[in-house]
Amino acid sequence: MLQQDTGRCIICSRACEQCGHPVRAAGNRLCRDCRRKAERLGAQQPCPRCGKPGYLREATGRCGPCSHPGSPKKPPIVCRECGELRRHAGLGLCSPCWQKHPGRPFIRGEHLRDRLAEPPLWLGDFVAYVAARHCVARACGFITDLGRLLDDEQSNSPHALLERSRRPGRSMGSFARALEDFFTLHGLALPTDQAERLAAGRRQRRIDAVPKPLRPAVASFDASRMRAQDRARRAGTRPRSNHTLETALGILRDLAVFLVDHRGKSDWALVDVHDVEAFLVTLPRARKRRLTVLRQFFRFARSTHIVLVDPARTLTAKEANGFRGRTLTLDQQRELFRRWSTDEHVHPHEAMLGMFALLHGASSSEVRMLQITHVDPVAQTVRLGKRPHPVPLDPASWAVLHRCLAHRAAWPTANPHVMVTKGTKAGRSPASTAYLSHVLDGCGYPPRMIRSTRLVDLVNTMDPKLVAAAFGMDPQATLIYLADHVDAGRLPNS
Repeated sequence: MLQQDTGRCIICSRACEQCGHPVRAAGNRLCRDCRRKAERLGAQQPCPRCGKPGYLREATGRCGPCSHPGSPKKPPIVCRECGELRRHAGLGLCSPCWQKHPGRPFIRGEHLRDRLAEPPLWLGDFVAYVAARHCVARACGFITDLGRLLDDEQSNSPHALLERSRRPGRSMGSFARALEDFFTLHGLALPTDQAERLAAGRRQRRIDAVPKPLRPAVASFDASRMRAQDRARRAGTRPRSNHTLETALGILRDLAVFLVDHRGKSDWALVDVHDVEAFLVTLPRARKRRLTVLRQFFRFARSTHIVLVDPARTLTAKEANGFRGRTLTLDQQRELFRRWSTDEHVHPHEAMLGMFALLHGASSSEVRMLQITHVDPVAQTVRLGKRPHPVPLDPASWAVLHRCLAHRAAWPTANPHVMVTKGTKAGRSPASTAYLSHVLDGCGYPPRMIRSTRLVDLVNTMDPKLVAAAFGMDPQATLIYLADHVDAGRLPNS
């Protein structure tokens, strides 16, 4: 029988007066949780000392905090660092000054050494390492995390500590990175496989994006490529890089999605040459790179009997090997040169990468891997990448490099690279490729476009073999910048 006021039965119509939850018993006006809360509040009485409601103790007649008061606070004293009258925290310092005291990590390290039954021999070196590269609070946190690992019942060898310190997920954590840098620098442990784990995760995400009916073949193809990479490493040949493997999986993912969404095919055996050609037409400029990957995949699929006929066997790239990229005009080059040589508001990293690419044809990887030991301040030369000879710097480039070194010197870092970021100042690794890809966003031109401008100018005004020898490049790599070029000044007058 539904009640007219609620539209429910009589049991569901009984609601708590405070929270509105259903009340099952007919004689109750409150639900179970509200009744228990009312009983607890009813048992409380005002404390005669503090006046707050609480449970009074029989021995003292007061509430719990008033029955067991803590030790009285120490009187404030004058801080020996800032000179203000504040509460004492330690070593005659107030709390803010104590938090910034550089001796805190060493004091915490001594406490950890006294607490451990068998402290490791490298504990003092680790404390000094983190204290010199991190702020006081983070260094103390690292020492606390290390003490937690040393107190457990597992092995305390450097390799075991490094494995247990790693966080699950895409980032191993700042503490694990600090441990890895310290152990590898002192020869106590080998580097972790964090880069391989991240690469495996990127490959797996690309495989998971493939439609389910076509996914097993792509996963088998990736497994075969990983076995080939491992064999190449053991044989000492040139294995495929992780970027190459990930790019191939991305192309196969795009092909699989195209086949399912636009061609209505959910089996690799149904793919024909027209499907592959229609997929290659979607991005004409990437035809050669895509076709190379598709040929490798369908050869693997035919050898494993996934397909009977290779649909990409008769297709061709149909494109010249000449340079087709964009270059800068002379006015644009002058504008960039003035920006990087005169504007003090430009970030030093942008100025160095742009100036080196504009005047010396340096790539992002060459600037990224440039170290302090590669700079010769006497001869004003630098060693870039695999170039066989040091590169002499003009006054503008040397001034930009000096700005970058001054920016690096402002941070207490032991990183050997010239370009140091906020994320790499505490370690020894170079700046990430993602950071380098966005350094020149302020000028509006990508690094490859600026570098190509310099290479095109050098190849077309000098001997390409000399350019290849100076840049450490293959002679065939410089000839692509010479394609379809006719110097009008060298033609006979007619």
